[in-house]
Amino acid sequence: MYHFSYFKAKDQQSILDFMNDHPFAFLTGSDLSGKQVATQIPFLVEERDGELYFQAHIMRNTDHHKAFMENPNALLVFTGPNAYVSASWYTNPQIGSTWNYMSVHIQGQIRWMSGNELIELMRKLTLKFEKGNQDSLTIYDNLPDEFLQKMMPAIVGIEIKADKLDHVFKLSQNRDEKSYLNIMAKLEEEGGDAALIAREMKKRFDDLFPPGVSWDPNKFDS
Repeated sequence: MYHFSYFKAKDQQSILDFMNDHPFAFLTGSDLSGKQVATQIPFLVEERDGELYFQAHIMRNTDHHKAFMENPNALLVFTGPNAYVSASWYTNPQIGSTWNYMSVHIQGQIRWMSGNELIELMRKLTLKFEKGNQDSLTIYDNLPDEFLQKMMPAIVGIEIKADKLDHVFKLSQNRDEKSYLNIMAKLEEEGGDAALIAREMKKRFDDLFPPGVSWDPNKFDS
């Protein structure tokens, strides 16, 4: 992961907002033999006593369930939109092209939830993604008992306390103002993920290029 200060968020709330906006994260690890496993599932993020916790559920008896039973060490990766950035869009095009993206990495150990904790998780999870609609037929408390009796034993709840958090929001912060504006325009033209990256860049423009302050290329490592 890049560890350049200009590719970092200025506050933790920005990182929390990103993870909440992109909750479908990669969960990876390995069993004790080193065999790697991965799955992608939605996570809830909670802050308790200044610590971050990540909650989700997985199917029982899958390769990742068995691996994490042996080895609880996990890496959780939240990702968002990404886009190719051509160096031809820079004021100096004779350097390498690149890729803009946003990513947060969480390292921690999996704790297995009790049955009651799993029920509470499913209440929170279904209500969140049904946008708080308590009349929705698909939130946990409105599902038929017959369905719950069949499905709940097939899943297990997990919680990961963030022992280490790294992130990179690589959004052309090391480019001059003219290049930055041109990159945004080109990405907006492309649409899709590229336009979403342009939107993220727009949020940072005023902080990067405050009026009356000269841009200093010497503060960047690359």
